[in-house]
Amino acid sequence: MEELTKRALLADFYGPLLTDKQRNVWDLHYQQDLSLAEIAEMEHISRQAIHDLIKRTERILTEYEEKLGLVQRFCMEREKLMKVLTLSQGLIEQDFTNQSAWERHQQLRAMIDEVYVNI
Repeated sequence: MEELTKRALLADFYGPLLTDKQRNVWDLHYQQDLSLAEIAEMEHISRQAIHDLIKRTERILTEYEEKLGLVQRFCMEREKLMKVLTLSQGLIEQDFTNQSAWERHQQLRAMIDEVYVNI
């Protein structure tokens, strides 16, 4: 998984478990793309303190993931959903024995598409 994506997912899943300061500095650095010096100036602390806080926050988020595995589970479930979507896209109306089966398939596809778009 790409490092940037991994960081974003860790923050999405475990961000609420961080302190306000950790969450704010993480957001400023990774979401708003501010430099350590810019954040240090805003927070009125040293650049080194910001660096240490970001590294500590990253370690905390990684430890949460090691213990809870929510990001890994999310990625596995998303991959399964992609496979289901791909398989269902290969079905055509003639694959079904009656019209109601085709209509149920269409309803399922719409639901899968909706879930997939939202993740």
